[in-house]
Amino acid sequence: MSEDTTKETNRKRILLVDDDNEIVETLRYALESRGYEIMIARDGNQGLALVEREDPDLVILDMMMPKRSGFLVLEKLRQTRPVPIRVIMVTANEGSRHKAYAEMLGVDDYIRKPFPMDRLLDSVDRLLK
Repeated sequence: MSEDTTKETNRKRILLVDDDNEIVETLRYALESRGYEIMIARDGNQGLALVEREDPDLVILDMMMPKRSGFLVLEKLRQTRPVPIRVIMVTANEGSRHKAYAEMLGVDDYIRKPFPMDRLLDSVDRLLK
């Protein structure tokens, strides 16, 4: 196997961490159609394990999930990674306190559900340029 084929044309890799199957599939379809490589985790613990193992370029993180919330995942990512990973948090939560806390933890973008797909895709493209 040549070195050229080891990283599939250096596509950017995105980890989706969300327990809502419909959202995951919609995002996967939209992002793959833009040429991104997608990995999926269904809860916060699985998300952290995948970040550790796969080292994605970006994480799209739901706030409310089983086992470990998006906030706890974000806190852990910020504590354990010498180079901060790009994170977009998506949430159905309306509270401005949550947004302020996510920003304090260094989230790169915070998007409230429901959102237009273009809003998310623009953020992804901007963060992965």
